[in-house]
Amino acid sequence: MKILTALLWALLVSSVLILICGESPLRVYGLMFAHTWGDAYGLGQVLFRATPLVFTGLAVAVAFQGGLFNIGAEGQLAVGSLACGVIGAALPPGTPAPIAVLACALAAAAAGGLFAALPGALKARTGAHEVITTIMLNFVGGALVLGIGRRGLFVAETVHTAPVIAGARLPSLGAGTAASWAFFIAVAAAVACEVGLRRSRRGFELRALGQSVAAAEAAGVPIAATIVWVMTLSGALAGLAATGTVLGYKGYFEVGLGSGAGFLGIAVALVARNVPWAVIPSALLFGTLAQGALAANALVPKEILDVVEGVVVLALALGGRP
Repeated sequence: MKILTALLWALLVSSVLILICGESPLRVYGLMFAHTWGDAYGLGQVLFRATPLVFTGLAVAVAFQGGLFNIGAEGQLAVGSLACGVIGAALPPGTPAPIAVLACALAAAAAGGLFAALPGALKARTGAHEVITTIMLNFVGGALVLGIGRRGLFVAETVHTAPVIAGARLPSLGAGTAASWAFFIAVAAAVACEVGLRRSRRGFELRALGQSVAAAEAAGVPIAATIVWVMTLSGALAGLAATGTVLGYKGYFEVGLGSGAGFLGIAVALVARNVPWAVIPSALLFGTLAQGALAANALVPKEILDVVEGVVVLALALGGRP
């Protein structure tokens, strides 16, 4: 009900803004639908835009379930993407596709996870707040990727790696879109997170930590170790966004690839109420708004859709928990 109310408020605000611009809201909404869910290309682009948001939304949601606020997904995505591109380019050309994709995905997850483990360790050992440390590490991650890349990992006089081998490329979903099978990997990750949180011992420890540190400690949960592994898992999920951008879209890593998905993942998780399965429709909503804004720009400024995103998030935040 809270989400429906937020969407209605967003619809009302956007309609007023569209009318101020001298256009018909119905005409704008019709154009947006026609160029998103109304044709194969538009739908593919929605899935492409939603794919990294599922991963970064999961990264934020899982950390929040453990009582931690990871806003460093932007940096974790960057280092994970670089690792994915470097490993994908270094694999022997004849590597079978399943092994190549798995190796690249593991490299992305490992890099993102290790980068997020640092603020987790600082939190566990010194009490340093993860919001501050993850904010700073976003800048460190961007500088690290550029600095390391320029020391022999990038193609000469560029800011991108060599292309990954053919076996590491994820198949396109067709219709000339940038969408790939990475979307289904993202869905699988969301399902795994949902099941793991509800049915596993680790999931119980994570949720117990998020509910009450004192109660979790009394239940025998190793607090410091759990904080570190929760942040590591969160960073690994953010790093896996590289499957959509590096393996599915570009075919190589490039500085700035996937930029913004880490921060937008916070909004995705908020709309999803930090519930892993709900991250999927939430990411699709933001993917639809992003793609729809390009179509609507023919009639109204696309910034109107940015306002809509903000209204949805604000309405949910003010509405509190359901």
